[in-house]
Amino acid sequence: MQSNAKPAQNQAPPKSPHPKFFVPTQLIFNVVIAVLGAIIGMELITRIGITPNTSIIGALIAILLSYIPLKLFNRFKRLESQTLVQTSISGATFSAANGLLLPLAIPFLMGQSDMLTPMLIGAALAVVTDASILYFSFDSKLFSARGAWPPGFATAEALKAAASKGKNTVLLLVGMVSGAVGKSFGIPMDMLGITWISNAFALAALGVGLLLRGYSVDLFGIDINEMYIPHGIMIGAGMMALIQIITLIRSDKNASPQVDSEQGDDASEPSKAQRPTRSALQMKVAMISGFTVYLSISLVLALATGIYTDMGIGMLIGWLVFAAVAAMASELIVGIAAMHSGWFPSFATGLIFLVLGMLIGFPNEALGILVAFTVSTGPAFADMAYDLKSGWVIRDNGQDEEYELEGRRQQYFAELFSFGVAILVVAFAYQYYFNQDLVPPVARVYVATIEAGTDHNVALLLVIWALVGGVIQFLGGISRQIGVLLATGLLITSPTAGIMIFVGLGIRYLVVKRYGQEGLKPLYVLGAGAISGSALYSFFSSTLKLGSKN
Repeated sequence: MQSNAKPAQNQAPPKSPHPKFFVPTQLIFNVVIAVLGAIIGMELITRIGITPNTSIIGALIAILLSYIPLKLFNRFKRLESQTLVQTSISGATFSAANGLLLPLAIPFLMGQSDMLTPMLIGAALAVVTDASILYFSFDSKLFSARGAWPPGFATAEALKAAASKGKNTVLLLVGMVSGAVGKSFGIPMDMLGITWISNAFALAALGVGLLLRGYSVDLFGIDINEMYIPHGIMIGAGMMALIQIITLIRSDKNASPQVDSEQGDDASEPSKAQRPTRSALQMKVAMISGFTVYLSISLVLALATGIYTDMGIGMLIGWLVFAAVAAMASELIVGIAAMHSGWFPSFATGLIFLVLGMLIGFPNEALGILVAFTVSTGPAFADMAYDLKSGWVIRDNGQDEEYELEGRRQQYFAELFSFGVAILVVAFAYQYYFNQDLVPPVARVYVATIEAGTDHNVALLLVIWALVGGVIQFLGGISRQIGVLLATGLLITSPTAGIMIFVGLGIRYLVVKRYGQEGLKPLYVLGAGAISGSALYSFFSSTLKLGSKN
């Protein structure tokens, strides 16, 4: 009898069903948190020029709710419910600021007020499509759940550490304090943390780009930005990345994921035999369906805004195809950069496709709608990937596939719901901002670029450096994306971030040399803390500045 009882005692208890999003307690609270996220996003992108990652804010709010000794808040004691909260606030923040208000500001600054309503509808459809493509592509061979996605990993580690209250909590707090203190002195400690989580080759390429952009005048006597070197390299690297993606989709028959020994992105060490939950066929369907939807949205924008009247039938068809390709390419480039580095160059990719559209010769109004449509895709793609990465870590790194897929589905519901809230908030609020001439600063850059025009000399420079970017991307391969990450660094003026990347990589090298791969585990948690601390400091310091900007 005892021998029969013993195995029963060793059986794991059945796992509780994953929390549902559409329940009254979760739903009511998420309306409030999504409205808050949308307001934060609009305020900061118009008054400060940035969009903060509010995932960690949502996580902290959910943690605080879990401590309230009322039955109403019992559901928030589960990490999965806390994940739904952080998904809602971050989705609302990025969709309201980057996906909706920024695109609206471009036709407004061009004096095309009659285009605002069609642009809002088009941007809203693009944001939903953007996140949907990611949902059906996440944990594929291209956008692996085992990828770094640093902000998502950091949020998950913060939630887990708060729940465990053990050694990792201390390490996380140390990282958070150092991240906040460093950020207060202008030191990008988040980049230090990212280097301990992400692909070393990708981060090294990003660091080289940041240093070259920051010190190009001192080193070479020229400003590489004025020579269109970053733009050309991104065009070439981006096009090569798209070729690599298409090749992967066509050749991959749901094979096991490749294990990158340099990834250094997952302290949980999932099983090497664990296969992606999205097959190559599913990813292919998602991409083709997404492109078809983007093509339809571009047609709606062309007809509803009236830009078709300035183009002949041939140019109109060319604009429709180019706009759809730009939207799809932008989100893929942004997604790849976000996966490896935690940075997504959506503003830069928008500028690149704008310059290409100018070289083709599209009319100014069509260029404005083109870049507005392009920048509306990408941020939601990257942000939702961060959120799904958080959920994946919380849900035991996908060990239970059925549970993981259900949790991912609930996060998708939370994301779409937050988009709906953000769309309503922006629809009611954008006139308030525009009447005060409050627009995202980058929108002024796009409009000024359109008004300045371009010439054949620019085209020649872009072609030359595009060839260089394409070769670099090809040599690095699809798993490292050094071409895209190099171009991302070249498009950003932050040499200090480049220095911190190589400091972090140096520390990582010494730790691995001394302690082996096991030594990376504490670095994962410290890195997550540094990212979280930097994000919290940036959020609160930026929010406090709002009062002085009014």
